[in-house]
Amino acid sequence: MDITVIVLFLAGLITGFSKFSVGGMGLLVLPIVMIAVPGPEALAILLPLYIITDIMAVFSYRSKIAWSVLARFLPLAFLGVFVASHFLANINAEQFVSFLGVMIIAMIALGLYLDYRPTSFMQKPLAAYSMGFIGGIVTMMANAAGPIFSLFLLEQKLDKETYVSTRAWAFFIINVVKLPFYISLGLLSVESTKTSLYAVPGLVIGSFIGYYVLKKVNPIQFKWLIRIMSTIAAVKLFLF
Repeated sequence: MDITVIVLFLAGLITGFSKFSVGGMGLLVLPIVMIAVPGPEALAILLPLYIITDIMAVFSYRSKIAWSVLARFLPLAFLGVFVASHFLANINAEQFVSFLGVMIIAMIALGLYLDYRPTSFMQKPLAAYSMGFIGGIVTMMANAAGPIFSLFLLEQKLDKETYVSTRAWAFFIINVVKLPFYISLGLLSVESTKTSLYAVPGLVIGSFIGYYVLKKVNPIQFKWLIRIMSTIAAVKLFLF
């Protein structure tokens, strides 16, 4: 079997499992796809998968959305996407790989910081909304802005249902906005979308597995497993 088919099935499996269970596996998926599709083109391979899972999520969580929070957060995220698109247009595959490795390590470090330090700095409006801009850059460059978006939304003191719904819609809207940028950069095309389809069976299977094993997963142990695996993936990128 072609390595691309195997890699994309695995990427779909992890994406579906992550979306419908404990999350936090976005840092791992892109390096896996880059085994078969090295360079920024891997971003466009993943985007249709994220939009599919986003549609599932917004359909499931379509009530109690804090639109006022999204209205403050999303414009800066869109600006970050715009800035990152210009950056992507001016780097080569080797530079992208190195940048991605740095970004993965930075996101792991942020997660560790949030585990052990209070986030009182987020109570300042400038710091809070800058997360939107940074998140836009990270999601455009690495599809791994989950920790940043969550950090912002958690500080808005939303109830659990509103938090989950608002987060789902934030990801959906931003991923849709990324579509024309990837197309204009020549990363997303009919051919790349056809390649993405190889991941759909894994996506469906992973979603069902994630949904049914969610209550059996130890979130803390799982989070550390993902961090270790993501760190290994980042190191491999530096040695690419």
